[in-house]
Amino acid sequence: MNTADRMRRREPAQSNGTFFANHPLRWGFIVSLGVMLAALLGVAVVNLQSVILSVFIAAFVALGLDPLIRWFERRGLKRASAIVVVMLLFIGVVVAIVWIVLPPVIEQATSLISNIPKMVANAEASGWYDNVNDATNGLLAGVVDAVQGILTDPNFWATVGGGALAFGASVISAISTGFFVFVLSIYFIATLDATKRACYTLIRASERARVSDLAERIMLSVGKYLSGMVVLAFMNAVYSTILLVVVGVPYALVIGVVAFFVTLIPLIGTVLTTILMTIISLLVSPTAGIIVLIFMLVYMQVEAYILTPKVMGKAVQVPGTIVLISALAGGTLLGLLGALVAIPISAGILLIIREVTIPKQAKL
Repeated sequence: MNTADRMRRREPAQSNGTFFANHPLRWGFIVSLGVMLAALLGVAVVNLQSVILSVFIAAFVALGLDPLIRWFERRGLKRASAIVVVMLLFIGVVVAIVWIVLPPVIEQATSLISNIPKMVANAEASGWYDNVNDATNGLLAGVVDAVQGILTDPNFWATVGGGALAFGASVISAISTGFFVFVLSIYFIATLDATKRACYTLIRASERARVSDLAERIMLSVGKYLSGMVVLAFMNAVYSTILLVVVGVPYALVIGVVAFFVTLIPLIGTVLTTILMTIISLLVSPTAGIIVLIFMLVYMQVEAYILTPKVMGKAVQVPGTIVLISALAGGTLLGLLGALVAIPISAGILLIIREVTIPKQAKL
């Protein structure tokens, strides 16, 4: 090859390398166009955040119910029959919550909010309150005032009712959003396998087996974690409600519902519900508060060493520090929902790092 041929072969590379330098106006136009498109995309995401969040929640509901479908499959049902059974159970639970549980919970919540100041005043008028408050250098009064402020704050009940879903923002928005999530969850449950197969076809054939294996493991871990957390939260709520009824604390049902949602927060959820239940019980009587505290401390030990290992198994293997950081970050971004899903997302990221990134770095 002569010198002229080599120069002709180099010309395209040289022209590509100096294109933007020779045409600054075009470069500025392309950059400005990219910034505008990015801004439009950001505006679209912000305007559609409620829809995106609803889709996100519905997908996690489907993943959370998938272990139950697999459980029915292991009991001899075919995949289609197991899906139908789980869908009917899901619909039944939602209908029961809306028609049976929700009305008395709303009634008790309204009564609790209106009666909290009276309960605090009655406790302050009793002799034990001043003695305990003096012994703790005013700590009891500060805690009671803080709890009173939280329970009488409408934003707190909005967060418990749905958090980032904005269930408490307005009744119409809550119903429409909840119905959309409900219908979309059913659709995702019915088409989960088909949707996964369709997504896997978009991956290069040489990488498809590895990517699908990682994706299945991550989704299985997410499903087991979500379903396990819901089971543990339900057990906590039932136990808390029964305990409060036995010791004679009013509004046990609404406190149990609050305990269900707060217990979904990893690590600290049960601690927060124990503090809340103890303070409300103290406003009824010191004996009730002490009994509730003792029995909740016992339950915390049973939950930590017996229930959680059996229910959760090896669903999520995440170090404690990452659990705390993930829960804090997720809770800051999306409230209770973010705290719930942050742990399985962190587990998926750790799995990718362990299975993909570290082996690749080891080969360099």
